[in-house]
Amino acid sequence: METWLLQQGNKKLGAGVVGLAESCRLRYFDVAQRLREPWMRSASGTSSVETTFALRGNFIYAAKVNMERETRCLKRNLLLQALVKDLPPGCIRYSSKIVSIEKGKFEALAFIDGSTIKTKVLVGCDGLNSVVANWLVFRQPTLSGRFACRGLIEDPQNPIMKRHIMEYFLGEGIRFGFSPCNDETLYWFFTWSPSNRGEIVAEEDPLKMRELLMDKLNNSTVPREVIATVEMSDRSCFVAAPLKFRWPFDLLRGNICKDNVCVAGDALHPMTPELGQGACSALEDAVVLARCLGEALLRRGVMEGGEQQFERVEEALREYARGRRWRSFSLVAASYAVGHMQQAAGFFMRFVKEILCELMAWVQFKVAAPDCGKL
Repeated sequence: METWLLQQGNKKLGAGVVGLAESCRLRYFDVAQRLREPWMRSASGTSSVETTFALRGNFIYAAKVNMERETRCLKRNLLLQALVKDLPPGCIRYSSKIVSIEKGKFEALAFIDGSTIKTKVLVGCDGLNSVVANWLVFRQPTLSGRFACRGLIEDPQNPIMKRHIMEYFLGEGIRFGFSPCNDETLYWFFTWSPSNRGEIVAEEDPLKMRELLMDKLNNSTVPREVIATVEMSDRSCFVAAPLKFRWPFDLLRGNICKDNVCVAGDALHPMTPELGQGACSALEDAVVLARCLGEALLRRGVMEGGEQQFERVEEALREYARGRRWRSFSLVAASYAVGHMQQAAGFFMRFVKEILCELMAWVQFKVAAPDCGKL
């Protein structure tokens, strides 16, 4: 995977969603408006979202929730492009894989190409296998015991596109659903817990993965027309990956920051995808981090550097860590719990889901509306 490094003066950031957003201080508030271009409008982007869950056989396919929310299924690269657009030329350094971090007054970063740089603030936004998180002695993300496969279908004539709603099929060991990105593109996802070695091996072979996915869907109550639509997906879509997350209690006792170093985004709180809050929570991190660092570095006398600046940066990062610790804990824990409950099989779990389906739907939308404060 190609890696980026954002460089602004003596501040270095991994170029995940947090790095891109924090590097431009989120001062360009028209980013959201750009992502609401007419060609992206669909029912999934309306301000009043109605999500319905009900029972069909052993599957919850449709609890009714009405909440004033703007909910969109958005291609990640569109968000990254919107953020990159406002960055100064030359501030992104490509293929910058960090191999080590040397402790000092200013952190020294060593790269795989042999080059080194020094930085006054290091924000690790380097994803699931974060070098910065390892330096902070965070434990490695944990396997959830579940795998996921997902894809995009571009077929404006398909009648499924005309539904303009998010649909979920949950239970009996699988979690499947789809949502329109716009009038021409449909996003679908499928998660399951492998029951044998063969299913684990299938994740590496698109043909075997396609056969496995179709077999599980055909043995479910998912409508035939939906299955046929998924079957049309490009072969490259049928590649699965294990779902990992950071153990929630590691977030409570782990080092989110140390000296002038911190982590954000997936480097801080990798989570399973049930709440759809991975990139969203990364943007939350960016807002809080930009505010904390901005208030520290803009104080009188701090911009000149020296011991006072270093202490202000340390305090700013500690404040950021305090602000994100419990939020990260709740997101990771809720995602894990909702995913296992929605996917679980058996009569008892079906009974529990029937009772709690409205609560699960409420949780999914409620966590998506945090107040990060003002910049």
